[in-house]
Amino acid sequence: MPGLTHRLDRYLNQTLGLPRSAVRALLAQRRIVVDGQVANAVNQPVDQFARVAVDGEALPCATPVYLKLHKQAGVLSATRDAVHTTVIDLLEHPARDTLHLVGRLDRASSGLVLLTNDGRWSRALMAPDAAVEKVYEVRVRDWLTKEMVDAFAAGMHFACEDIITRPARLDILDDTLARVTLVEGRYHQIKRMFGRFRNPVLALHRVRIGVVTLPADLAEGRSCALDTEELRDSGAFWLT
Repeated sequence: MPGLTHRLDRYLNQTLGLPRSAVRALLAQRRIVVDGQVANAVNQPVDQFARVAVDGEALPCATPVYLKLHKQAGVLSATRDAVHTTVIDLLEHPARDTLHLVGRLDRASSGLVLLTNDGRWSRALMAPDAAVEKVYEVRVRDWLTKEMVDAFAAGMHFACEDIITRPARLDILDDTLARVTLVEGRYHQIKRMFGRFRNPVLALHRVRIGVVTLPADLAEGRSCALDTEELRDSGAFWLT
């Protein structure tokens, strides 16, 4: 489970077989260190990335992984599927089976997908209050108009959910190509917004999530690690 957290005493019971009384004794003797600090409570939260040491001996911990992948159309945004190729199937990373997606991208769409084993990071990026920008290049069938630009900026009412979308930015790049910037991710939101004008989306390609941009030289189906600046600016916990 992404971001799974345990109490310190439960963690040490599972990893070393120590009963709670033994953990309390070790704490009292200042013999347990978590992330460089002497631990002082049995209920201190620790997760898979915590660097825990008992009597100076470090216990195994996971390494946080943050990847960006160039998904091609036809690949499913899922960790596993019996029929379709998934984004996980595209990875060659040794920790791929521990990763989950940060948001999703329609099967017919292409572009940037983020994957991680850090649940805190993914939840922070996807939290509605965070208003993280997602940027897409969208090819539509018919000409784009200022009316569409204004409607995206004003927000649209979606009757099924009975909500009004947050303001979105629509930049016209050519007659039928637009750049759309959202701070939310409703179901098929961009297609539904253009559908209001009976203007079908022919292709949708995500180029950015927050500060993380899809590299121009990253081929379809390939992935790479986020760099230190992207991790810091996107709030990766171990760099904050």
